[in-house]
Amino acid sequence: MAIARLSIVALLSPADWVEFGFVRDAVGTSDSALSKQVSALADAGYVEVRKTRDRTGRHTHLRLTPHGRDAFRRHASALERIVAAARTPPA
Repeated sequence: MAIARLSIVALLSPADWVEFGFVRDAVGTSDSALSKQVSALADAGYVEVRKTRDRTGRHTHLRLTPHGRDAFRRHASALERIVAAARTPPA
């Protein structure tokens, strides 16, 4: 998983729906770069995108799908195993 996508998925993991602008600012990227990464995650079935409109304008919200949550848990577990192995002193 690319670093930008991992950052997005990690940010969405503990939440339900998250506003696009919040994700953009938290990840420190542009609208267009975030849109590209979100599209890739949505195409993989990891992220759901909801677009709404109200009197204040258009809003885009993101959330992980169950498939995305499971993939993130597996990926995080694999990274934790790698880090644990790196911290184990050689015999």
